[in-house]
Amino acid sequence: MSSRAHDDAMAELYRKDPALALQVLNDILDDPQGDQAELLVVLRQVAKAHGGVQALAEKVQLNPTQLYRTLSPQGNPALDSLLAILHGLGLRLSIQPSR
Repeated sequence: MSSRAHDDAMAELYRKDPALALQVLNDILDDPQGDQAELLVVLRQVAKAHGGVQALAEKVQLNPTQLYRTLSPQGNPALDSLLAILHGLGLRLSIQPSR
């Protein structure tokens, strides 16, 4: 789904422009056909922008290997893992009325 070079480029973009990362994540979540695989790839790229998946795993006390799998296009994180990942990235999940 995503090459390493693309992931590196996107991580650099998100590092330079955190608001862009937020917009991309929110756009995925706002899409009624939102793609979970796409969301997880972007979260992995954001993690890379914040020091890498290994650093995030240490910060949120998750197994690094499992976190790599969780943030793969085939990942299917449990809610507690997703919330830990978001918290570790300085983000949070919120519920709002649909438009």
